[in-house]
Amino acid sequence: MSSEILINVTPQETRVAVVDNGVLQEVYIERDKRRGIVGNIYKGRVSRVLPGMQAAFIDMGLARTGFLHRNDLTDPDSDEAPDNTSNLTRTPAIEHLLNEGDEVLVQVLKDPIGSKGARLTTRLAIPSRYLVLIPDCPPSIGISQRIEDETERERLRGLVYQYQSGVIPIAVGDHDNLGIQPRLPPVDVLNNGGFIVRTAAEGVNDDKIRKDIDFLCRLWHSIQGRIDSITAPGTIYEDLPLFMRTLRDLVDTETEKVRIDSRESYDRLADFARRFIPEFVDRIELYTGEHPILDLYSVEDEIQKSLGRRVELKSGGHLYIDQTEAMTTIDINTGAFVGHRNLEETIFKTNLEATHAIARQLRLRNLGGIIIVDFIDMQDTEHQRQVLRTLDKHLERDHSKVAISEVTSLGLVQITRKRTRESLEHVLCEPCPTCHGRGSVKTAESVCYEIFREILREVRQFDAKKLLVIASQPVVDMLLDDESTSVAELEAFIGRSITFQVETLYDQEQYDIVLL
Repeated sequence: MSSEILINVTPQETRVAVVDNGVLQEVYIERDKRRGIVGNIYKGRVSRVLPGMQAAFIDMGLARTGFLHRNDLTDPDSDEAPDNTSNLTRTPAIEHLLNEGDEVLVQVLKDPIGSKGARLTTRLAIPSRYLVLIPDCPPSIGISQRIEDETERERLRGLVYQYQSGVIPIAVGDHDNLGIQPRLPPVDVLNNGGFIVRTAAEGVNDDKIRKDIDFLCRLWHSIQGRIDSITAPGTIYEDLPLFMRTLRDLVDTETEKVRIDSRESYDRLADFARRFIPEFVDRIELYTGEHPILDLYSVEDEIQKSLGRRVELKSGGHLYIDQTEAMTTIDINTGAFVGHRNLEETIFKTNLEATHAIARQLRLRNLGGIIIVDFIDMQDTEHQRQVLRTLDKHLERDHSKVAISEVTSLGLVQITRKRTRESLEHVLCEPCPTCHGRGSVKTAESVCYEIFREILREVRQFDAKKLLVIASQPVVDMLLDDESTSVAELEAFIGRSITFQVETLYDQEQYDIVLL
């Protein structure tokens, strides 16, 4: 599968589109006023400790405090590896480790989402193209699970161990960008730090791995130099901007082109590639076409479609995707697809087609947390297994961690997908001011009957000769037409006249009753 990455850079925002075989798969948006902070490192100050939640709120100098759970807090007296989860029955409680006013070095795991502040950890991780450095932990080497070839895993593990243990000295290269001072002495990581080998390292030669280790060690050396000089709360390290993270994290051997429409950003991206990924330099292009770059492959249209509830399938079936605070639900329907053989076969083919669309929509919309999929009921257990296997296969390309459950007794499939940033809908949209986020409004008929009840309530409390009802055009039209008989009966019952006035600025649920 060939892929292409399109990068649109403006002074206000950067948008990145990942396109596979001409079909949009992922969208990343970073706005200048609300830049993502995942990966940033801060010197924070403990503002509050919550023993009942085994958590603390950390002031990092941002608009909202961050949330640090005990499981994400390293015990300074513990030798645990960074990927071990603390057992609260065996390790000190958070109130024994942190006090209000303490300074703590934290890294952002998740961006602030909705009303929640950023999720934090004290287990720092510094990523590069091929490796992730885990400083301040016992020496360890982890290998990405997506590297399946055991021979390659052993090669990479042995290679990193050689540099980590000092068997082969870490050379000092000329990586003087990103604010890192050039020609710093290599950092000894044997007794202080571990590495995780990323998927992108598969098949990479020894020299590139060495340069990556060199870069990470000196980057951490630079970060250490800032820790003592920064006063809490303050920023120690900021991750790369989106268009450069794209080259670091998203480009792989299947990426044919990276097109970018900003000359300045293109120069920075090409320079970054020359230093760290020289084999990809020729794949970076400056886009100078007449049409906007995201009009290629109808990316703009696909982004608009991804904000809707309904997703059409080629067969004629469709999905309904509803995103709520607690979870996301996906419902599959056969729609216009009637099949060719029998009902069970029609259902099976629709569900199989839906698995591809679901995997794509999860990536495109960046849906995280709990996702409940209501597949069309299948009686054949083999069909159920095939649908789950196909869904799992389509989700293999997802950059986020995904887990799938078996089909429940109700025919539902539960998916959990790690959420690190806001969904596309939350980035681009806000709750509707008319329905206040409910997704629906009262009918004009319902508002009419509500007005009748309010009129009765008003005349029982106040003495007025007549009443004026101010409402939206649809409501007034219904009161004067379909409900005219009801209005006449109400006037006779209360012994007062009722007049109506249209207010064009009112939404359908809004009205006022004026006593005259």
